[in-house]
Amino acid sequence: MSKQVLITGANRGIGLALCQVYLKKGYHVVAACRQPSDELVKLKVEIIEGIDVSVPDSVESLAGFLHGKKIDILINNAGILRSQRLDDLNFDHVIEQFEVNAVGPMRVVDALLNNLTEGSKIAMITSRMGSIEDNTSGGAYGYRMSKCALNAAGKSMAHDLKPRGISVALLHPGYVQTEMVNHGGDISADEAAERLAKRIEELNLENTGTFWHSNGEVLPW
Repeated sequence: MSKQVLITGANRGIGLALCQVYLKKGYHVVAACRQPSDELVKLKVEIIEGIDVSVPDSVESLAGFLHGKKIDILINNAGILRSQRLDDLNFDHVIEQFEVNAVGPMRVVDALLNNLTEGSKIAMITSRMGSIEDNTSGGAYGYRMSKCALNAAGKSMAHDLKPRGISVALLHPGYVQTEMVNHGGDISADEAAERLAKRIEELNLENTGTFWHSNGEVLPW
């Protein structure tokens, strides 16, 4: 029986590329998204649509679909970016980013805890923009704050889940050419996905809770 990976935000960009990577690796891929793209539909994956990680009932429905099924790898990839300057703050956008980027992954892990067993791995797709030490440019308030909060949650989960044999990684994909950044990145989604899969492969109970760049560099908090 093939191993199973669940990927949120799987309809485009890094999430879609991760689906392709794990298909090649022989995994049964469960792709969760709000609305599937044509590209996702063409893949031989199990699609669970209508999933918004910021909506409790939506996440509970995801848990219902997966009841009794083991998840070997859970990749919390769903996320949003709203550009914000100090002189042009929209606090609804700040809260929205917290709900999707920080609280959303916690909802997913909480809902799927019974699907995770000894040897399971959780990957939080975060950003180096969530690093306080690495912040040299300011701005992006809601995004930076939400990813910093995600890092804090992931670190706590790494400690809490280690006795159960479940490891957690905080992974920065790089500056990726996706719609989120108007395709202005310096690596492709395919390359980022390959790197991320490599970091997840290297994840274990000894390095659980690490904040990694997809290229293998350990990032400062």
